[in-house]
Amino acid sequence: MEAIKRKKRKEKIVEIIFLICASVAVLSVLAITFFVFYNGLAPFVTNSYPLWNFLSGVEWRPDSNLYGIFYMIVGSVFATFGAILIGVPIAILTAVFISEMASSRIGKAIRFAVELLAGIPSVLYGIFGLGIIVPYVLKISPFAQGESLLATIFVLAIMILPTVVSIAETSIAAVPKEYREGSYALGASKVQTIFRVVLPAGRSGIMTGVILGIGRAIGETMAVMLVCGNPIAGIPTSIFSQIRPLTTNIALEMGYASGVHQQLLYSTGVILFIFIMIINFTVNKLVKQKVGS
Repeated sequence: MEAIKRKKRKEKIVEIIFLICASVAVLSVLAITFFVFYNGLAPFVTNSYPLWNFLSGVEWRPDSNLYGIFYMIVGSVFATFGAILIGVPIAILTAVFISEMASSRIGKAIRFAVELLAGIPSVLYGIFGLGIIVPYVLKISPFAQGESLLATIFVLAIMILPTVVSIAETSIAAVPKEYREGSYALGASKVQTIFRVVLPAGRSGIMTGVILGIGRAIGETMAVMLVCGNPIAGIPTSIFSQIRPLTTNIALEMGYASGVHQQLLYSTGVILFIFIMIINFTVNKLVKQKVGS
């Protein structure tokens, strides 16, 4: 009897330890959210800086008390959308090739390369973009600089590949073999089976990879900072225009900012936080609707 009680106490202790570990993630999210929102909303409450000027402005000049981030929001959206447009199809087709078409040996080699790509530090992507992509963009650009929206899109498209490939491959591999066999039994070819049976069946997991890819693209800082140009004003009007994403704005100036300037950098973080939440909610809603239908 005593042994049973001792065993139950040990299990209870282990359960509490697991609960504490699980609570770390939740508490971290709450702490970060409170810290960012508390500091980010302060300039509109205590210092009465106009929220509309902040959201609609197209100039960021702290020395002139101009803090407009609309052109940064536009640049972030364009860069993220372009990276997803290029990177996601390549990533999904790569995952399909690894899981469905490649031999075991070739699949392992490609998978290893993707894993190596995931382990490369962000700053090295930026250096690669600055040394390789930017000079090529400069050759075709009508402007006298290669740092641009186009260069940013290419760098981000490469950076999201490992995330989307790995999750998409796992989702495709998890599709039951019976689905494929049933499709073949009805006379479908391998390609038809992949695009009409396997990919729809693994849609939920693939979209999860896309969501994480979007988060990676919109949240990237160091690599983007080196290739985007970081102008202090101006909405991008072409793919060759320079941009200043929300993330790089924070990273460039947080080290020396103070007062209202620093608080509005936190406000930029609030907008970025809300932006990512909206994207995640929207994509998740679309996935649930498609799965339900």
